[in-house]
Amino acid sequence: MKVKLHDRYTYRVTWSAEDAEYVGLCAEFPSLSWLARSPNAAFEGIHAVVAEVVADMGRRHEPLPEPLSARHFSGKFIVRVPPDVHRRLAIAAAESGVSINRLASARLAQ
Repeated sequence: MKVKLHDRYTYRVTWSAEDAEYVGLCAEFPSLSWLARSPNAAFEGIHAVVAEVVADMGRRHEPLPEPLSARHFSGKFIVRVPPDVHRRLAIAAAESGVSINRLASARLAQ
């Protein structure tokens, strides 16, 4: 079975208190959404909209976003924090006997 590109994108369904309905979202197409009364209908709606947009972009020879699932992540990123936060992290890491990197990674994973 061949997987279509729009099947490889990252979808999420969440409750919208503002709309009092479920909203389907696609991370690679942040401007698109679909409201529905059930989570399944919200997913099916956003999935169909993304399929239509992908097909339209293909017809126009527009570049398509790469699925997050296909991207390579190095595992590194730089975060700037205020000096006092840096100091507190350094102290907490030293007290725990680990590097700041290990401490920050553990806290981010929570």
